Amino acid sequence: MKRLRFILVCTRVFAMSKAQSEIPATVKSAGRPKASEVEARTQELIHAAGCLILRHGYTKVSLEAIAREARVAVRTIYVKFGGKAGLLKAVLASRRERLFAGHNMDIDTRPLREIVDDFARSFYDLLVDPDTMAMQRVVIAEAGSNPELAEAFYEGGPRLTRETLHRFFARPDIRCQLRDDVPLDLLPIHLIGCICGDPIGRFLFPDAEPSREEARRQLTARLDLFYISVLKNC
Repeated sequence: MKRLRFILVCTRVFAMSKAQSEIPATVKSAGRPKASEVEARTQELIHAAGCLILRHGYTKVSLEAIAREARVAVRTIYVKFGGKAGLLKAVLASRRERLFAGHNMDIDTRPLREIVDDFARSFYDLLVDPDTMAMQRVVIAEAGSNPELAEAFYEGGPRLTRETLHRFFARPDIRCQLRDDVPLDLLPIHLIGCICGDPIGRFLFPDAEPSREEARRQLTARLDLFYISVLKNC
């Protein structure tokens, strides 16, 4: 009887061990999410934050609302971005990356005019994009009462653009093509001004914006004025 009981126990143990060994690895443990999945979730969070800020304004949107919309924990936002200001910078950076993908002015070896023309067209498209204009309206309306917003927007947008242009114009192969009396520090602002055109009219009368073809023609004319003012042999 004891031997029979021992045999039955061993049989059960063997059967349980075999059953566990046949469980697929995916069932044993879900494991950590793949890097691609983490990146996708991060982009969803950035997108959700951008939409809510445009819809309700920066000040009125809480991290709790953003986390709820993106289906993440508030702690995740703090860990990844340090808070709402860091998340806004990520929103701005995401838009810049989409519009300037493939453009690296630090190493681009094409002629100066081709590089600047490409930058100008991409930057102008960014400026007149409806979401960009809506974000600028939010910042202008709230910056006076929210210094954090003003600083986050400047650090995540205008400062990066100016630094990119300053590095480009400071390249020895580019600087030698510029007039000697041109102040390097003012060139980024000068070029941005030529690209922008009439921002006041754009904000006050958005329905009066020219067609894409006419806007490109006017941009080309403003860039010609820029080249005349800064290049040696122009």
